[in-house]
Amino acid sequence: MKIIIPDDYQDAARTLNCFTKLVGHDVIVYRDTVKSVDALAERFKDAEALVLIRERTRITRELVARLPKLWLISQAGHGGAHIDVDACREHGITVCASGVSNPDAAAEITWALLLASTRFIISEANRTQLGLWQGRLGESVSGKFLGIVGYGKIGKRVARYGKTFGMKVVVLGHRPTTIERALADGISIIEDRDDFFAQADFVSLHLRLNADTRGFVTLADLMRMKPTAHLINTARSPLIETGALIKALDAGRPGYAALDVFDDEPITFTDHPLLGRENVICTPHIGYTERGTFEVYLGAAFDQIVAFAAGKPIHVLS
Repeated sequence: MKIIIPDDYQDAARTLNCFTKLVGHDVIVYRDTVKSVDALAERFKDAEALVLIRERTRITRELVARLPKLWLISQAGHGGAHIDVDACREHGITVCASGVSNPDAAAEITWALLLASTRFIISEANRTQLGLWQGRLGESVSGKFLGIVGYGKIGKRVARYGKTFGMKVVVLGHRPTTIERALADGISIIEDRDDFFAQADFVSLHLRLNADTRGFVTLADLMRMKPTAHLINTARSPLIETGALIKALDAGRPGYAALDVFDDEPITFTDHPLLGRENVICTPHIGYTERGTFEVYLGAAFDQIVAFAAGKPIHVLS
């Protein structure tokens, strides 16, 4: 099969052990990103199969109609709103997604950002490279209030890390199932969101993005946070009300943010309104981009290719 892997920013796929599963197939990897339907249609015009890395590439109805040779979309990780599954079904394109995940990777980057934000690790390291010494005074996280929004696999791990570091861990009890899970693990709950955001020294977001959670964190929530508080978002940028974070940071509440996700990715220009701020750390959505996770994600996606080529498709969404 002629297989295209788009948006492989780090050219990672070809370095993985699991890439050998595609021996015998014609594979093309693109590192750069194009977004217009015309550009994508030209790039994918001869593809019989696409391997999508998370939500990096949008497959719309308009695009699908212009890909007559396409038989299979093999999704690495969870399927999502970036694929018009109904349009694929109508055009005879099979969509497969294993749904595998690695919550440890996302939890680890969350903790790295939390510590980097409170101890100013990045700016201090950069100062040292310039021959400068000790520019800002950080704070310990021990004894601080860590507020977690979303208590699934990742949120649970971050809560465990917080307890290990001596933090007061509290989960926002916005749903009965969240309250039940947290209490079962001995984690404190605050159901009043005003109190939750007002008391937190750190708020870390771990909700899945869907119609109910889009814009879940509002400008009013952020403006209740302390001027010394830190917001950590390694989940999805649209969990925060559009434009709210920039307005809140401009107003000084919260005082700091550490972000691994953005409304429009990848960011390829330096005048983005969240870049260049001394109180904001921005990383390029690297929460899941570590070798072990990619072996799992892309290994499963390549298995889907092999199974489809053998006439026995697996993990079929459409």
